[in-house]
Amino acid sequence: MASNGVQEASRYNIPDGAPPPPHNGGGGITSAGHSSSNSVSSIHKSSSNNNGNSNNSTAVGSSTGVNDRFTKDLGNNNNSNDNNGAMSEEDSSPSKFLYLLITCLAIGGFLFGYDTGVIAGALLPIKEEFGLSSQQQEFVVGGTTLGAIIGGLLAGALSDLVGRKPVTLLSSVIFVVGAALMTFAHAYWLLLLGRVVVGVGVGLAALVVPLYIGELAPSAYRGRLVTMNVLLITGGQLVAYLVSSALTDVNDGWRWMMAISALPAILQLVTLPFLPESPRFLVKKGDIPGAMAVLRRCMGLSDANDDYIAKEVDSIRESLELSHKTRYRDLLRKDLRRPLIIACFMQLWQQLSGFNTAMYYSATILKMAGFPNAKSATLFSLLIAGTNMVMTMVAIKIIDRVGRRKILLVTMVGMIAGLIVLGVAFIKIVGFTVKQDECVQYGDNCAACLTDDRCYFADAMNTCQDMGWDGNGKRPIYTGVCPNRSQGIKAGSWVALASLVFYVASYGLGLGNAPWLIQSELFPLDIRGKATGMATACNFAGNLVISLTFLTLTQRITATGTFWLYAGILVIAWLFVYFLVPETAGLNLEDIQELFRTEAAGESGPTYIMGSRDGDEGVGAGASEDGRRRRRGQGGAEEL
Repeated sequence: MASNGVQEASRYNIPDGAPPPPHNGGGGITSAGHSSSNSVSSIHKSSSNNNGNSNNSTAVGSSTGVNDRFTKDLGNNNNSNDNNGAMSEEDSSPSKFLYLLITCLAIGGFLFGYDTGVIAGALLPIKEEFGLSSQQQEFVVGGTTLGAIIGGLLAGALSDLVGRKPVTLLSSVIFVVGAALMTFAHAYWLLLLGRVVVGVGVGLAALVVPLYIGELAPSAYRGRLVTMNVLLITGGQLVAYLVSSALTDVNDGWRWMMAISALPAILQLVTLPFLPESPRFLVKKGDIPGAMAVLRRCMGLSDANDDYIAKEVDSIRESLELSHKTRYRDLLRKDLRRPLIIACFMQLWQQLSGFNTAMYYSATILKMAGFPNAKSATLFSLLIAGTNMVMTMVAIKIIDRVGRRKILLVTMVGMIAGLIVLGVAFIKIVGFTVKQDECVQYGDNCAACLTDDRCYFADAMNTCQDMGWDGNGKRPIYTGVCPNRSQGIKAGSWVALASLVFYVASYGLGLGNAPWLIQSELFPLDIRGKATGMATACNFAGNLVISLTFLTLTQRITATGTFWLYAGILVIAWLFVYFLVPETAGLNLEDIQELFRTEAAGESGPTYIMGSRDGDEGVGAGASEDGRRRRRGQGGAEEL
C-alpha cells in the first residue's frame, strides 16, 4: 500500500470517481480548448441573479476539470486574447482558508499511512499474544489491503452519488470503528475483522481525499497542495513506527497503538462538518451560484473576478460532459491498449517488487536478521520509514527535471542490488534452509530454528527442539535469542539493515512515485478516470498478493530465495520499462496522447519519445513542437 497508498490527482484533470495518482510530478497539460463567450456569460448571469444564494453556500474548492485550461501556457494565450484585463490562473493563489481546509482533509492521508504502517511494529507482540501462525499473520497484514480493495471499489460510485464530503466523513467513522474493534479484540477473528474494517476506510480515503483536495485547489497550485496528502501518508507511516517503538515493551502496547489511530479520525469528524463540498460536485448537481461562491472564497477573490470564476465553472461542465461520454469498452481502442498495459503493469511492478514487505514486515524481517528482540527490531524499522519519507520528498523535487523513465531505470537497478545483498546477508545469518518437517532437523542452526514458530533452541543441547502445545491448545512463543547473538548484533545483521534501507531509498525515489505519475499522463481526458481506476485496482491486487505470501515464501524458499525472487521480478520490470515505457517529462498531455495515436495508425510511435528530452529528435520532439504550435494558434484546431 503504501504505502503505501501517495497524489497529484487533479493537476491532470481526472474525472469523477477516478483514483488520482499520489505524487506530484508535473510535466503535463491537456488543453480543453477555450470556453465560448456565450457559455461564460450565461454562467456569470446566473451567478449575478443568484448572488444572495451563493453567499449561503458552504462549499469550497476548485474543479479537477479546470487545470488543463488555465495552466501557464494556456494562461498566457488567454491573456493575449482577452482585452478586458481579466485575471489568469497565475494571478490567483490559495487562500489561508483553503490551506486550513486541505490540512483538515489531509488527515485522511495521515490515517492511511498510520493504519498501514502500524502493523509493522504491532505484529510481533500480536503474534506472541494470540499465538498466530505464519498464515494468520499474513491474513492480519493482508486484511487491510482486502478492505482497501472493497473501499476503493465503493469510493468512486459513492462520491459521485452523495459527494466528496460525505464519503470523507464516512471514512473517518470507519477508521474509528476499526480502531475500536482492534483495540478491544479478545480473539483473532475480531482483530482480523478490525483490520478489514480499517482497510475499507483506507480504500475510501485513498481515492476520495486526493480527489477532494484536487478539486478544491487552484490549478497553478494543485500539484503542491495535493502533495500535502502524499507527505502526510508517509508521515503517518513514520509516526506509526515511532509509536510502535515507544510502546513495544508496554503491557498491551499494541492495543494502544491501534487506539491512537482513532484520535486523528475523531479530529477529522469534528472539523469536516464545517468544510464545504467540492465545486465539481456542486456543478454536477446544478448549484452553479454555490460553486462560484466556493471558488471565489478558496482563491481569495472578490465579486469583481466573476468572469474568471465563470470560466472555471464552465470548464467543469465541459469536463463532466466529456467523462459521461465514455465507457470501459473504449479502453480496447487501438490507441489506448499500450497506455493501459503500461499503466497496469507499472502498478503491478510497484507491488510485486516486494516493497510492502519492508513496510508491513520490517520488524519481523529485522528480527529474522538477528536483531535480538522486538524492541530493537521495531526501533530500527524507524530508519526504514524515515528513509521512505525523505526519498519521497526528494523524488517530488527531481522527477520532472530528471525524467520518469531515466529515474526508473536507475533506481530499479538500486532496488535489485539492495535485494541481492539482503539475500546474501540472510545466507550469512540463517543459511539457505527451508522450513523443515521436524524442529530437530534444523540441528544446531539456531537462526533457522528461530524462524520457525514451532521451535525453540535448547542451549544446553545445542540443538533445535519442538515447543509443543500449552494448556489452551496454542504453541508458546519463544522469546530467546541464539547464543552467538547474546553479545550483540553481528555484522550480517547490520548488512541486512543497510541493504534494506538502500532498497527502500531506491524505491521511494523511483518506483514509489513514477507509476502514479505516468498513468495520469497516458490517457485522454474523457477516459482517464476509468483507465487510472483499473490501474489502481491492479496496485491493490498486487499489494494483497505480496501481503498474503511473504511469510509463506520465506518458509518454502527461505528469506534469501524470497528476496531474490523479488529481485528477479524487478529485472523483468526493468526490461519492461526499457522497451515499453516512454519518457513523458517535458511533454504536454495532448502531445503524449498524439504519439500513441500515431503509433496506432502504423507510423513511428512512442519508441522515439525516449530521446526527445536529450536531442529533441524524432516523433517526440515533433509532436511536442506541433503541440506548441497548436497552443499558439498556429497549428489548426485545439484537440482534447
